Amino acid sequence: MPIGIREDVAYIILKKINESGQGMHGVEFNASDFIGRSLTMAELLGHLDYLNQTQFIKAEFTGNAYANQEDTTDLVNPKEFDFRIANSYDPEDGLLPHLISFKAAELTDKGRKILQRMEENPPHALEEGPSVPIVTEDMPFLEKVMINANLEDIFDARDATEVVFRTMRDMMTTEAAERVGQELHEQAEPSEDKALQNEIADLWNDTNPITRWLSRVRPPLKIKSGTFLFRINQEAGLPRGVGGESLTKAVFAATKDELSEERVQEVASFLPDEIRQLWKEA
Repeated sequence: MPIGIREDVAYIILKKINESGQGMHGVEFNASDFIGRSLTMAELLGHLDYLNQTQFIKAEFTGNAYANQEDTTDLVNPKEFDFRIANSYDPEDGLLPHLISFKAAELTDKGRKILQRMEENPPHALEEGPSVPIVTEDMPFLEKVMINANLEDIFDARDATEVVFRTMRDMMTTEAAERVGQELHEQAEPSEDKALQNEIADLWNDTNPITRWLSRVRPPLKIKSGTFLFRINQEAGLPRGVGGESLTKAVFAATKDELSEERVQEVASFLPDEIRQLWKEA
């Protein structure tokens, strides 16, 4: 069955590619990009196929869309395109975070021109559906994490952040961790709920006093990228459909907003290769 191309979906895709970097660069689409769009995986694939075939975008895809995805409609010739779809994808659940990653993508001149026209006269369909919060520099820390990680509960964001922080801190020297903590004294979430009345530094140092003490006395651990994400997935208590990688990147992005460039570079020096790349991209 042919898929109708929707202006609102095409606009979101073009805008995301344009704003995520210049030239050929990696692009990751998440569920939060399409909130309120009622978009299925098959429709998303169809739009990406259309934009690439009509040369509005130029893209290289990574992964395997069809090896273990029997429920995904075969809209794209696998000889020409290769998508990576989240293993947790369930067609009954709709879109989930970290759906598709482009190895590299960019807008063509044709794509930039159509995006400019759309920005001057946005598709009417964008006015429909629930409003989507936009992460801004001055938004509270935990709200940034919650929105970027597609979490529904601020308490989930708090607990998951503490696990990511703990894993990061385990790889750092005590002195380096203390320097990071000294720059994280903003309130994590303005709230009358005492359970949320922490500074970001409280979450960084760990609200569990025993864990906080252990972090200070033991030497830095060598943690591989896979082990890092395994710990996040195992310990963070993530809801179904939220992956450790997307959560880690959400925490990284919110944290970097609070740190000086010197601290950003120092943290990166302790992270393993793939996790360091997430830190740079966040």
